[in-house]
Amino acid sequence: MNNLEQRLDYIFRDKNLLIQALTHSSVTADIHRNYERLEFLGDRILGVMVADMLCRTFVDEPEGNLARRFVQLVCKETVAEVVRQLDIIPFIRVANDEVRDKDNVLCDVGEALIAAIYIDSQSLETARNFVERWWKPLIDKKSQPPKDYKTLLQEVAAQRKLDVPSYAIIDKKGPEHAPQFEVSVMLGQGYIAHGIGSSKKHAEQEAAHALLKTLGAIDE
Repeated sequence: MNNLEQRLDYIFRDKNLLIQALTHSSVTADIHRNYERLEFLGDRILGVMVADMLCRTFVDEPEGNLARRFVQLVCKETVAEVVRQLDIIPFIRVANDEVRDKDNVLCDVGEALIAAIYIDSQSLETARNFVERWWKPLIDKKSQPPKDYKTLLQEVAAQRKLDVPSYAIIDKKGPEHAPQFEVSVMLGQGYIAHGIGSSKKHAEQEAAHALLKTLGAIDE
């Protein structure tokens, strides 16, 4: 426990809160012993803290750019990245070891830890310190807002006098907690591309990215 708290740089008064934040529902369905309620609260705290950091860091950016940065910083892949940097994966309590390293589980744990620190400390400032310590370096690494390929595809279509891009879900696989979407995008009669992602929005972005490459609108 001491080793874990050192990694978090926070000493819990109520150790049970820390254990709860690391306990997957597969271990216990008791909502007061698994992390689901904590994850719900932590998600909201993280959102407020990241939005505040972005507004203070990028004082001259419009809302659209801030929104794209925000989505990138609070998505499950980014939160999972932070948890991996914390090196606490072995402490996560799951019934099946195969799910311990899944992005969705790591994201839930990361958000639950934020809530646990807030509740234990009874201080938003303490929670803010934790979020800023681990998320500010990610903000600093992003000198430009994340690319919005759907918007770029619309702009290219308008420039070339083509129809508005049309998206459709082709397939959805996997369990509810870890779905995988396949989406197609059509542009006029002659252009089509596909994208796969962990959400409909992510798959649409991937499809738009693929079609932009087909059109030669980007070099990636």
